[in-house]
Amino acid sequence: MNAPYDGDRGQGAGGAGSSSGPPVPPGAGQDGEAPDPYLQHAYDHDPYRAQDLAAQDPVAEALYDRASHPPPPPGTYQEPQDLYQQPPAAQHAPDPRIWAQTPPPEPAGPSRHLPYGDHAATTQYVGVDDLVTQASGDRDEQDAFAHLFRDQEGSGRPPGPPAEPEPAPAPVPPKSGGRAAGILKSSALMAAGTLVSRLTGFVRSLVITAALGAALLGDSFTIAYTLPTMIYILTVGGGLNSVFVPQLVRSMKDDEDGGEAYANRLLTLVMVALGVIVAAAVFAAPQLVHLMSRTIANDPAADSVAVTFARYCLPTIFFMGVHVVMGQILNARGKFGAMMWTPVLNNIVMIFTFGLFIWVYGTSAESRMGVETIPPEGVRLLGIGTLLGLVVQALAMIPYLREAGFRFRPRFDWRGHGLGKTIRLAKWTVLFVLANQAGVLVVTQLATSAGKLAGKDGSGFLAYSNAQLIWGMPQAIITVSVMAALLPRISRAAHDNDPGAVRDDISQGLRNSAVAIVPVAFTFLALGLPMCTLLYASSGTEAARSMGFILMAFGLGLIPYSVQYVVLRGFYAYEDTRTPFYNTVIVAAVNAAASALCYVILPAQWAVVGMAASYGLAYALGVGIAWRRLSNRLGGDLDGARVVRTYARLCLAAIPAAVVGGGVGFALLKALGEGAGGSVVALVCGSVILLGIFFAAAKKMRIEELNGMVGMVRGRLGR
Repeated sequence: MNAPYDGDRGQGAGGAGSSSGPPVPPGAGQDGEAPDPYLQHAYDHDPYRAQDLAAQDPVAEALYDRASHPPPPPGTYQEPQDLYQQPPAAQHAPDPRIWAQTPPPEPAGPSRHLPYGDHAATTQYVGVDDLVTQASGDRDEQDAFAHLFRDQEGSGRPPGPPAEPEPAPAPVPPKSGGRAAGILKSSALMAAGTLVSRLTGFVRSLVITAALGAALLGDSFTIAYTLPTMIYILTVGGGLNSVFVPQLVRSMKDDEDGGEAYANRLLTLVMVALGVIVAAAVFAAPQLVHLMSRTIANDPAADSVAVTFARYCLPTIFFMGVHVVMGQILNARGKFGAMMWTPVLNNIVMIFTFGLFIWVYGTSAESRMGVETIPPEGVRLLGIGTLLGLVVQALAMIPYLREAGFRFRPRFDWRGHGLGKTIRLAKWTVLFVLANQAGVLVVTQLATSAGKLAGKDGSGFLAYSNAQLIWGMPQAIITVSVMAALLPRISRAAHDNDPGAVRDDISQGLRNSAVAIVPVAFTFLALGLPMCTLLYASSGTEAARSMGFILMAFGLGLIPYSVQYVVLRGFYAYEDTRTPFYNTVIVAAVNAAASALCYVILPAQWAVVGMAASYGLAYALGVGIAWRRLSNRLGGDLDGARVVRTYARLCLAAIPAAVVGGGVGFALLKALGEGAGGSVVALVCGSVILLGIFFAAAKKMRIEELNGMVGMVRGRLGR
């Protein structure tokens, strides 16, 4: 029988040594060699030798008596203890000289297992307001392995002369708020100013309707009052509002004087251009009125009143443009409030003027005044008051400019200073506005004609304008304020070729504005009737009802209208004015075609209602086109999934709220009547129910933008 192989266990090569002794380590001084100090005593205590089957003696294994060493009975096996346990808490404070302290055991309870290894005693729970205000407070984290690098450097090279101490860095001034906090603050200031401006403008509209009525006389004044705004936008307004803000920001960033010379040249150029435009417009007032409304131009009395009003109102083009340029200069310098607050002065002057007219001649329902019976003194009073309001609005900007450090000095050296590029960019914006106003012109012609054919108050262009004024208030208060504060920042990001920042800012503007835009749009749809019967009761029940139906038709179009406004700011930030022009051509063409179709197929008293619905339909189509083009411009990513999810959830929360709130409001209006009392009860009860259901549904859906807004408001209120 062969003996078992013992070469791996013995002390000799041939297995002559004993199998029970420890193995001779390699290099342990054989043949007279000196022992290796690194292998000395290395194999004296091998804890794993007893478990190695190859190191066991097969004879001893065969003779092992297992009966004398039985296994432990069941139930007596002890559970193995944890290899690593938390050490007991120290009785004294930790020594600050020790680099790493062993953390104390975590407290028992639901915070025992925290994500990412957070410690229960040091985890800080902050609210949404803290996250917003500390968004830009970037802190430099210390490198935990920096000491290792220093130790290796010190051990690998001889010590050199001591390094000179570096000068202490200058203290950094504490930040008052983060980037998002600054945007929210600027947007809140602008929203407050826009809110007051829109509210006083709405009161102005109520007073105008009470003084002139919602028939042909009211339409004549509305045509004359709208004409200066349309001409201003067609000529320089579109470029001033969208193109010149990025240019002013770039001049402030690149020019040595902070862009002051560029702003002076721009303001001088605009004043000269507006002066020429005003002179030409006043001379061509009859033709302009005919262009706006053939129905009014073909009526001699209405045409005479409209032309007289127009010649008083057309000089406001100059002051309107000067006001906008001054406001854009302030916006580029980070001053956003003046441009939103100064229009309040214009509204106050006009309210006082038309209130004086009512005090002298009475309301339209009392005097039954028309285009044949209005006295020339009354026309003169209203015309001078309208012009004076815009003059006061423009002059009120001067103190704000002085406070911002800007001094106006006329400069006529326009060549070679970048204005040519600005004008070339503005060319497409002018065409953009031209296409937009072409659609407005078609609607104006059709609305005035439908109002005369219907023979009922509240079926013409004044009713359309009044309903559109109410409908556009949330857009101007919320969306415009948010984007006016974001536009300079988007322009800087576009200038720095940072599409990710542009995308994030546009996404933020869309989602933050949607929290208020979506429920307001459904409120117009559900409660437009009691809203107008309350606000326009002085013009008669029939006219107020017609305006209510027009407002309901406008309702849901507020959502795509707001989205379109935000998306187009992205193109303007990249100085791309051609794409918005083509997009607006499509919107204007759809709006004009759909309005003409409504004028043809609907009864005269419902034609304007159909035109209001066509307005939102056209912008819904335009949003799809603009969205796709901007997404391609930003590399195929416009945060679409997140934005669409936010709007979809808000709409799902608003639909049941609008159904229930609108049903309650309509029932109360029928039961209590369409007077002032019934309208107030229906509007208040319906609004409370609608907003309550919407808020509860949105909270259940956990819409983060709504929760963020609620958290911010609670933080501001200290709750």
